[in-house]
Amino acid sequence: MALFPMVAGYCFKRWQPDAFWRQALLFATLIATVDWLKGWIFTGFPWLTVGYSQTAPSPLAGFAPLLGVHGLSLLVALSGALLVRWRVGAPFAALLAISGFGLQQVAWTTPVGEPISVALVQGNVPQEMKFRPEAFFRTLDLYRELITENPAQLTVLPETAIPVFFDQIPGEYLDELKALAKRQNGDIIFGTLTGDDRGYYNSAVSIGSSPLQVYSKNHLVPFGEFIPAGFAWFMAYANIPMSSFTRGPEVQTPLAVAGRHVAANICYEDVFGEEIIRALPPAGILANLSNTAWFGHSLAQPQHLQISQMRAAETGRPMLRATNTGMTAIIDTHGRISATLPAFTTGVLRGDVRAHEGMTPFAHVGNWLALGLIAALGIAGLSERRRRFS
Repeated sequence: MALFPMVAGYCFKRWQPDAFWRQALLFATLIATVDWLKGWIFTGFPWLTVGYSQTAPSPLAGFAPLLGVHGLSLLVALSGALLVRWRVGAPFAALLAISGFGLQQVAWTTPVGEPISVALVQGNVPQEMKFRPEAFFRTLDLYRELITENPAQLTVLPETAIPVFFDQIPGEYLDELKALAKRQNGDIIFGTLTGDDRGYYNSAVSIGSSPLQVYSKNHLVPFGEFIPAGFAWFMAYANIPMSSFTRGPEVQTPLAVAGRHVAANICYEDVFGEEIIRALPPAGILANLSNTAWFGHSLAQPQHLQISQMRAAETGRPMLRATNTGMTAIIDTHGRISATLPAFTTGVLRGDVRAHEGMTPFAHVGNWLALGLIAALGIAGLSERRRRFS
């Protein structure tokens, strides 16, 4: 992670132009470029991208439906560079803030249908107990109790909430969950494991009034969910359970549940904005199932919440987050947090959510608009040096 800004700093000093404004353009371009590179090199891990600092309520969040997080990285880095000279930077930053606030008033998507009731379950199952056989039935009882006490049209449980293969879950337990969902003419989505003759998957399964449906995670975490070539020795030493998953299909049909189309994504899949938009326009609601208990009491949970906020703002879709230890939340179409549960508590977050239809500019073109702007500003920043040596 530290290598990426180091490369940006080296390149800036190596090709630093003389004019101040060209320096600012080159600096901002390099910061945004390495943020983008971080999203796909070594399968991608774009955590701590600069643009996430501008999620709602920042006025710059208004640019998210246009430019996405990488465009925001560019604007933030450019503002910071120009603010070295206050008389130049202050008016530019003020103009950006005013423009961003104005863009927040644009309704890129529109609500469709009536609101549905949702219940997002936070089990708070300790990571060290999650895969232990003696804790299995206690976990089942916990989730059954929470679902029973909090009826909703759509209930969402965390990633691998039931940490066994789907066909190993007691049939009577699944029947109970299905009956609980049908009380509200609704459905339950829960994380579990599925498998076939090609491998096994980190999946989200829906049961209830609608036919059984499965979403299988496509973008896997290196070392945590698959073994990179040459590192089998490390995984044998680390002894991480279920660390050799198979990738699900790249494009999967949104889950048709509770009378709505819901695009499920699992754990850090919501870090990849261009992958989230694959489910659009059919999906009217986004749902993230996560288990960040691995990271303990760190900044990872609020950081992951900001990432989900950005995906909601980029797509103009509400985001439901059901997590094991936090941060379980309902996020509106502007990326604002409507409600959340305290981390490391057991509980259920209830609310009403309305599906949305329509496409933001980012949903249409992904990162291409931001990358074009980054390239144009980079060329402008380096043009002085090209003239000098021509």
